[in-house]
Amino acid sequence: VLPTRLSAVDEAASIEVLCADKTGTLTRNELKVTAVHPMPGFDKAHVLGMAALASSDGGQDPVDAAIRSAASQAVASDLPKLGKFVPFDSATKMSEATAVDPGGVTVRVLKGAFAAVMGLTQPPPDASTIANQLEAQGFRVLAVAVGPPGAVKLAGIIALSDPPRTDSAAFIAELHALGVRTVMVTGDAPATAAIVAHAVGLDGAVCPSGQIPDGVHPEDFAVFAGVLPEGKYDLVKAFQKSGHIVGMCGDGANDAPALRQAQMGIAVSTATDVAKSAAGIVLTKPGLGGIVASVREGRVTFQRILTYALNSVTKKTVQVLFLVVGLVMTGHAILTPLLMVIIMLTGDLLGMSLATDNVRPSPMPNTWRIGQLTMAGVFMGISELVFCIAVLAIAKFRLGFGIETLRTVAF
Repeated sequence: VLPTRLSAVDEAASIEVLCADKTGTLTRNELKVTAVHPMPGFDKAHVLGMAALASSDGGQDPVDAAIRSAASQAVASDLPKLGKFVPFDSATKMSEATAVDPGGVTVRVLKGAFAAVMGLTQPPPDASTIANQLEAQGFRVLAVAVGPPGAVKLAGIIALSDPPRTDSAAFIAELHALGVRTVMVTGDAPATAAIVAHAVGLDGAVCPSGQIPDGVHPEDFAVFAGVLPEGKYDLVKAFQKSGHIVGMCGDGANDAPALRQAQMGIAVSTATDVAKSAAGIVLTKPGLGGIVASVREGRVTFQRILTYALNSVTKKTVQVLFLVVGLVMTGHAILTPLLMVIIMLTGDLLGMSLATDNVRPSPMPNTWRIGQLTMAGVFMGISELVFCIAVLAIAKFRLGFGIETLRTVAF
């Protein structure tokens, strides 16, 4: 992974909840058209051809690439000629094309989520049944509608498959062992998301599509489906309000607010520049492997910083109080300036070595407890101080050493 800021390493050690995107993170992001169900009056070739008209040419959208690839293998005749193309909008969940058919009539072509397109048409009675059956099998379901601007009708239903990554289940289990709960956040239909979630080991309730419930906790649902980009921001805020430290995956420019709001924004490998600049770390490879590595490396770094801080508090407690007690006990400065400088230099070298200490990752998410850290350091410092005072007292009162020898003993 590539951290965009130095503090991201420490932030990765603290996350308790990971909001993982489905496509490209938990799945292979290798979409392909699995089934085409044309409506009466259309055939498969025309449905794919119409869908290709409403797909970006040469873009990085895997859905559009899969449809254009399938359409190229089943070329239809008498397709309308493309005039204007409107790319996919996550708010409407559709892309749109304006074309002119061979008869010179302007037609509107819509391609998008089944529920979104169905709301603009009057589909046949069996259309919803077909879509529900496909979603229940884990397919991503799209609808294609075509017709005059004011009277588009459903042309067909396209099912796309995107198999889960083989390593997703293992990485989710590893994150769970590290105390990080993973939830799926996707814009896909609940039925489709639930199938993929079960395949990667995310068993639990599916949050209904729509507005994120108030006071929601990560333990309430394993899957949040039908979530718009602004819904990701609301979800992060809801988890943070319940006291959790959140990591959020995202890839689009409209994911930037959620990535910025999360304590650990994670831009996937195919993310836009806007998403990458808003995130704390950028993955260089698909999947959860980089996130697991970030969490482990962050916790190793945390343990080293914790050791360094504890050592610093302990040494400062000993050095300051020992100088005071030595002055009272002997009537002289117990350390000369040269000896103090040597101790400071050797202490710095010790601190530098602690920064590369061989430690184990923390078993659970980290959090700084400054009060407890200070109390532990002071306790250890006072314990060492008692030992130092006892040695100095023996050297002065029992062995009768002079001040020069006492300074050597104190050093």
